[in-house]
Amino acid sequence: MASIAFEDVSKVFDDGTRAVDGLDLSIEDGGFTVLVGPSGSGKSTALRMVAGLEEASGGSITIGSRVVNDVAPKDRDIAMVFQSYALYPHMSVEANMGFALKLAKEDTGAIRERVGRAASRLGIGELLERRPRALSGGQRQRVALGRAIVRSPQAFLMDEPLSNLDAKLRVEMRAYIARLHQELGTTTLYVTHDQTEAMTMGDRVAVMRDGRLEQVDTPQRLYEQPTNMFVAGFIGSPAMNLLRAVADEDGVLLGDQRLRVRTKFRGDVVVGVRPEALSPAGEDDEDVLEMPVVLSEMLGSDVLLHLDAPTSSALTADMLDTDDLVEDSCRFIARVPPNVRPAPGERMRLRVDLNRVHLFDPDTEMVILR
Repeated sequence: MASIAFEDVSKVFDDGTRAVDGLDLSIEDGGFTVLVGPSGSGKSTALRMVAGLEEASGGSITIGSRVVNDVAPKDRDIAMVFQSYALYPHMSVEANMGFALKLAKEDTGAIRERVGRAASRLGIGELLERRPRALSGGQRQRVALGRAIVRSPQAFLMDEPLSNLDAKLRVEMRAYIARLHQELGTTTLYVTHDQTEAMTMGDRVAVMRDGRLEQVDTPQRLYEQPTNMFVAGFIGSPAMNLLRAVADEDGVLLGDQRLRVRTKFRGDVVVGVRPEALSPAGEDDEDVLEMPVVLSEMLGSDVLLHLDAPTSSALTADMLDTDDLVEDSCRFIARVPPNVRPAPGERMRLRVDLNRVHLFDPDTEMVILR
């Protein structure tokens, strides 16, 4: 096993596109770090530079004690799991999993033993004689994982390995990969655009945007203490509500409604409130926002209320990883208990937990209060 480090790493393509810009990031030995961000944020390019599939334009990349910028991919002692399974269709599962060991001229008996051990760990021991076309998507991905495991590399690099699977299989494979990391302890750098995947798998999550690192921390601290509006709006499902407001000596004013948030900041602000920080208000509750309901989504364990907010939203398309965000100046979502089911058009009073309110500077997008 080995640590991975980026030191002021940049990548500029021949057409002038700067895909990665001054990336500084360390993945400790045995750690599981997830690179997450919207499409075009540079996360896959960063991973490919570690693998040697892309050449860094500047800075240094270290695996263990070696700077590997000029080391051939085959000599970096890493194993990569791709979005496509990249299995040889004419080979059996066993042959696919042991192919790299065969190329390395490992003993046939040792290959069989290592493949069998990995297959057993992945629950595919009975599939070793099958061809990839006879496997389900989840089984093929386990074979791809097994092919990486048998090599016993210093690090695993995983580039959106679950994106081709349906929702149920993605959940199952997330658990498989997380459990494998616990068992093997191999340093893992994992790339995804799915922030739910990032939050549930990584012990650290690095959020990227436009080639730059926005914040890196534990999943819980990213959720509770985002350093800027982008991270606040990107991390969490549903996303944090970000509303334009004005701060004065009495708190923050959202339209004609006030929250008694204490801040020394005066002037325009962006107020961040997570859907989970809202609850149905009682008659005597203070710090309440009252809004008409647009839509109720019943999720079984809770209900997502879509409401018309008192002021315009500050969420942008890249915060939600979509290019076709509907221009909705009144986007606001609350997560409430399943017995709360207001009709569309009904006005809903929601108490805001002031201990979970975030304030951001609308010009710098950096946090003022969290």
